[in-house]
Amino acid sequence: MTNQSETVTTLFRHNLWANVALFEICARLSDAQLDTSMTGGFGTIRDTMQHIVNSERSYLQRITTGQPYRRPPGAPPLTMAEMQASIRASGEGFVVAAPQVQAQDSVEIDWDGTPRSVPCTILLTQAINHATEHRAQIMAVLTNLGVEPPNLDGWTYFDSQLG
Repeated sequence: MTNQSETVTTLFRHNLWANVALFEICARLSDAQLDTSMTGGFGTIRDTMQHIVNSERSYLQRITTGQPYRRPPGAPPLTMAEMQASIRASGEGFVVAAPQVQAQDSVEIDWDGTPRSVPCTILLTQAINHATEHRAQIMAVLTNLGVEPPNLDGWTYFDSQLG
């Protein structure tokens, strides 16, 4: 593995670790807590988790197949166990796929009705930023509920890998 691919792998391993840790905390919440939201967030904790899961699936599928992930219309919301399994699967998929992306790789995306070529590196950037932003929103709601959110920073990840 090259130094560059090791760097990318570390970034996506951290993303996977952070998502799994947060989803584990959320799996212990009551339905009332999962249905809590706050001004400035995406929606309820549950809705935000669903959004993270579906977005990660879509970003990964775009990178690996060129096609978007589309949840079937009218499909019921994912259960907590399904969300946890999905976030782990997509996270592990990124750990494998992200280091293989080359600077020139791109996919065509329907951008408001206009086909547009988008570099896969932008999708990788979006995957990391998107998850980070929504994890922070969920953690803010947890704090407002009096639930201690996990520490998901890079230093904590680094320490978790040592022992």
